[in-house]
Amino acid sequence: MTYCLGILTRFGLVIAADSRTNAGVDHISTYQKLFDFSVPGERTILLCTSGNLSITQGAIAALEKDIKHQEEVNLHTLPSLAEVARYIGNKIRAIQEQDRPFLERDRIDFKCSILLGGQISGEEPNLYLIYSQGNFIHATKETPFLQIGETKYGKPLLDRTLTANTPLEAAAKCALLSIDSTMKSNISVGPPIDIVMYHTDSFTIRHRLRLRLGDPYLAKIRKLWESYVKQAFDDMPDVEWEYYEDDVKEDILID
Repeated sequence: MTYCLGILTRFGLVIAADSRTNAGVDHISTYQKLFDFSVPGERTILLCTSGNLSITQGAIAALEKDIKHQEEVNLHTLPSLAEVARYIGNKIRAIQEQDRPFLERDRIDFKCSILLGGQISGEEPNLYLIYSQGNFIHATKETPFLQIGETKYGKPLLDRTLTANTPLEAAAKCALLSIDSTMKSNISVGPPIDIVMYHTDSFTIRHRLRLRLGDPYLAKIRKLWESYVKQAFDDMPDVEWEYYEDDVKEDILID
């Protein structure tokens, strides 16, 4: 399992991913999950992968092969990000169909998902979630983030803090806290953490970071976040037992 997320605001994109792969307690490894296929000055294309590692690695290899051999259709020739999403979905399906009989025979889960974020000249930035079946959805103003992998632990923070107007620096901070919250609750998610921040219409990646195990900044934000959450909890009013006990007594008398 892994955890990747993308955040889309009117200022640009933030994409972040952990690097842990878990195939049981005896098979925990580190693999890159965030990939950059950008062409500076023309298009920004960022991918995050989750799910069956052989399928996602096969898909990434197929995308790289098409670029290397200058196939007519590849990540650098398609005119829109939606068409890029469709093209990636087709690659996923092709690899799954090739390996499906052997994986199903041994009851191995072959599902995967990919986050696609970026901007192609002439379009606004966008963020897509490509499902294992090859279809996809995109982020909206109402839902400015998309997640793949172990999503549940990091989602509450995103729901409460993000809007389409969130500044990119705040979105990046929120992404790291979301991943840290997930690492705290699930051993299958872990560093190194890769994060990229892209400004609308810049067509270049100026901010890129890899945070490894024991990084001082990761330790700092975890300590601060835990202390702030604890303080917020302590500041919450106690349950008003007496107020509701009167209602309960009235209900009992009526019954």
